[in-house]
Amino acid sequence: MATHYPPVVIVTGCSSGIGQALALAFHHHGYRVYATARRSEDLAQLSALGLHALPLDVCDPASRAAFWAALDAQEDHVDILINNAGYGAMGPTVEMPEAELERQFATNVFAPLLMAQAAAARMRQGGGRIVNIGSVSGVLTTPFAGVYCATKAALHSLSDALRMELAPFGIAVITIQPGAIRSRFGDHASEAVERVLRADSWYDRCREAIYGRARASQRRATSAETFARICYRAVTAPRPRAMVRIGNGSSLMPLLARLPIPWRDRLLRRQFGLQFSAIPEHSP
Repeated sequence: MATHYPPVVIVTGCSSGIGQALALAFHHHGYRVYATARRSEDLAQLSALGLHALPLDVCDPASRAAFWAALDAQEDHVDILINNAGYGAMGPTVEMPEAELERQFATNVFAPLLMAQAAAARMRQGGGRIVNIGSVSGVLTTPFAGVYCATKAALHSLSDALRMELAPFGIAVITIQPGAIRSRFGDHASEAVERVLRADSWYDRCREAIYGRARASQRRATSAETFARICYRAVTAPRPRAMVRIGNGSSLMPLLARLPIPWRDRLLRRQFGLQFSAIPEHSP
């Protein structure tokens, strides 16, 4: 990584939780942090915390262009990009509306890649680090989170490709796979359930389990500040690891993913109330 001082860090999705904690951790260590958010009230809060706040909707091409133009007017290099912005579209996979599918992949997959492409162009001469915040949900797929899990698995694969392709240019790519981290993720995931769960859902009897999956990341969750402290050390290490898991559940879920498929399916079907049969019985 280049030795510019102070090093320039971009963190997306800083309105609260992981993003804000990460921005503050780097700021505390003397980095010049550009923290992004969509809403003006969140930007005002970030500025009050001493961060360089810039508006950014990662899914909007015009917003991305305006962000990079504003950054280039102030900086001639980027040292670290942390792709944190994202959300979880929870609900039955077979009933997920097309608009929600598009929004989920646009936010969690396409936007991080497009941000990485733009950051890499600014790191090509001096190196740098691109950090993608994935999830252990991209390792273990659970019922009623299939679309979210798919986006995180896709992001992990893109990170693998970028890591190999950008190595010749001195650009390291690091995948962070959080477990349960205290944030507003559960609130946003519950809001997504409200949008997608139909009154006549096939899974009406599983409503409690569906909302439980949306809130799962907040049970026995590691604090965002602890996460940020560990993540900071991992990202700034002289020889950073390609993949780092942080937080409660970040070791257990990948272990469960290694169970034989029939065992894993039985375990998860039981946990999420999917042991019923909806096939009508016919008389002989």
